Amino acid sequence: MGNFIRSEQQLKKLMEMVVQQGSSDLHLSVGRYPTLRIDGDLVPLTSEGVLTQKDLTEFCDVLTNDNQKVVLNKDWQLDFTYEVEGKMRFRVNIFYEMGNLAVAFRLIPFKIRTLEELGLPSVLHSIIQKSQGLILLVGPTGSGKSTSMAAMIDEINHTRAEHIITIEDPIEYIYQQDRSIINQREVYKDVRSFHDGLRAAFREDVDVLMVGEMRDLQTIATTVTAAETGHLVIATLHTNDSSQTIDRIIDIFPAGQQQQIRSQLANILVAVVSQRLIPRIGGGRVPAIEVLINNDAISNLIREGQIHQIVNVLDTSLEDGMISINRSLAELVKEEQISIENAEAYASDKQTLHIFLR
Repeated sequence: MGNFIRSEQQLKKLMEMVVQQGSSDLHLSVGRYPTLRIDGDLVPLTSEGVLTQKDLTEFCDVLTNDNQKVVLNKDWQLDFTYEVEGKMRFRVNIFYEMGNLAVAFRLIPFKIRTLEELGLPSVLHSIIQKSQGLILLVGPTGSGKSTSMAAMIDEINHTRAEHIITIEDPIEYIYQQDRSIINQREVYKDVRSFHDGLRAAFREDVDVLMVGEMRDLQTIATTVTAAETGHLVIATLHTNDSSQTIDRIIDIFPAGQQQQIRSQLANILVAVVSQRLIPRIGGGRVPAIEVLINNDAISNLIREGQIHQIVNVLDTSLEDGMISINRSLAELVKEEQISIENAEAYASDKQTLHIFLR
């Protein structure tokens, strides 16, 4: 019991340091110092001492209950959320590496920030006013997709009377119900899979569906069906930009079904919002956002399989509310929020970026 209490206290101290130092993540691995991710960079906590196998075993004993320990021993990895005294909330992944336990923590703020507070473009307000269709938030891990999606769901919650169902693995942000009814379902706890949760939602009088991640063919197919049948669906995907997102969705289907999914996407897609977090001059990070809105030109390109031409429409359709990543980066440089070097590193085309910088 003494070891348990000591480990619990040490874990709490490390978690408090995440908040105090403005970090997004905490990494615990055998043979390394506890390490924070601050503004995208890994910063070892050399004052805390190198972690041992015993440390990690005891930390995981603190973090997990009996049922979670069974899952960890069976699957060799575990995803869940962990809350500390109503003050801090983390998404936690425990996994094995080189035969040892390791843990990755992602801080989940209690307060859901607004689109304005996140620095997201105002066109997103009109996008989420749609009553049906598919909105995709995409970007690499750690680019802020979940935070942006929470802001969009919460705006609907405060402005419209809708029945919102979220399907997440695990549940991250906790919504305070306002004008909407919000039911949050956690995969493996409230529902067996994303696919099962989506299929059940059709019988639950849902208006808005939030899908934490479109991971496989079944989930993508059911998500598309949900958007086709009069629901607004907001989902995330681990892709880099709009073109890659559409290609990924189409390519996951067998060749004989790809023309059908092109046609479906052309009809149901509302928008693809791609984002990156760029180092800000003076510290912190700022989002660079690409917004693809499905107008007639985009719809035709999807239907005809001319996905590679989407970038040309993005760069020339500002009046339709579209924002290319190059234009977004150029505006951040002009506002002196990011350096030209970082803009070039994240640009899809440096020449186009410099045209927008003129």
